[in-house]
Amino acid sequence: MTEHSANDAEAPLGGCPVMHGDGSELTRLYGPEAAIDPQGIYGRLRKEYGAVAPVLLEGDVRAWLVLGYRESRRVLDNPLQFSRDSRIWRDWKEGGVEETSPLIQMLGWRPDCVSQDGEPHRRLRRAVTDNLDTLAGRGIRRHVTHFANKQIDAFAGKGSADLVGEYAEYLPMLVLTRLFGLPAAGGRSLAVSCAQVIKGGPDALEHNDRIMEILGGLAERKRAEPGPDFTTGLLAHAAGLDEGEILSHLRLVLITAHTTTSNLLARVLEMVLTDGSRLAGLVSGQRSVSEVVEEVMWNTPPLAVLPGRFATADLELGGTQIKEGDLLVLGLAAGNADPDIRPDSGVSVHGNQSHLAFSGGPHECPAQNIGQAIIETAVDVLLHRLPGLHLSVPADELTATASTWEARLDALPVAFAPV
Repeated sequence: MTEHSANDAEAPLGGCPVMHGDGSELTRLYGPEAAIDPQGIYGRLRKEYGAVAPVLLEGDVRAWLVLGYRESRRVLDNPLQFSRDSRIWRDWKEGGVEETSPLIQMLGWRPDCVSQDGEPHRRLRRAVTDNLDTLAGRGIRRHVTHFANKQIDAFAGKGSADLVGEYAEYLPMLVLTRLFGLPAAGGRSLAVSCAQVIKGGPDALEHNDRIMEILGGLAERKRAEPGPDFTTGLLAHAAGLDEGEILSHLRLVLITAHTTTSNLLARVLEMVLTDGSRLAGLVSGQRSVSEVVEEVMWNTPPLAVLPGRFATADLELGGTQIKEGDLLVLGLAAGNADPDIRPDSGVSVHGNQSHLAFSGGPHECPAQNIGQAIIETAVDVLLHRLPGLHLSVPADELTATASTWEARLDALPVAFAPV
């Protein structure tokens, strides 16, 4: 991919350049170049600034992008210095971020566990983890197998498919509808809305409102008709969540679990189908899907950039002076590729689970086991249903499109013997 000049990449749309304090132009994590070559941007920023770089988010909102692995670990492990509570975000407090900004869907304060620290965080997170643990033991793999087979049935007779648009993009949401107690028929449109919230842009707020309306109706139904599902579990939990806390956690788990798992599933399938030895090893049982997942977590984590932390005081991070109330976003993909801890990206990471893909510290992803179960089952079902499965285009023709927070595979065209 070709590099744009600094002026092309960083000049604001139709206006004067946004400048850093030293007179340099700031780089956007959104827009045309960021959509095509986010890794190139991370590499350029690392060379120019080191472990922490000034960047612009949607609406030209200033933030610090943490590129260093050790620096990301410090931020994740120290909520007293780097809070998740966006009510201390200086730009927000001073009116520099509009209520309708797409960033609010990712960074704005809500009465959920990721927006709080300390005891309030522990109370709310306990309600989530207790119910996720219960779900993990209730036949998730059976649900995945059911929906995976239904998805495959729709294209098995053609002998060809796009495994992003016809499989990975919707399968996790179909499973989540069963776990939440939602009708499966609405799964596809919910998946689209969740993707738009993460992607940002002018439609993010509308899609978020639609999700909240659906979840509000779900909570109301489950109060009247409890069931063995995540929603009922939240309603009945001993933590005593109020209405706002219930809806915020339903939203949180639905959006994050679907978008990260669908992205990860597509990337795992990409890695399997672009390496004949991996594919043969999985089909023969000599390799496990979890090994491939581990590699993907290092090389293309489902969230490339994690929102967001807010400095609770003036401090120093990676040689950079951070001011109280500053916003920091964590470059998980950049941190995993940090040459200080991974000087040779070609060396195997087998058995090394110290990647940043699950975040870390008190806010580490609580649904890792459920995501792993969905992906392992989805890959196993696919490989055993479709004999002769292989890519139908050269591997170097596969493309991905990035937003601020993630890079998603555009398509994964395959061919196989029609069933």
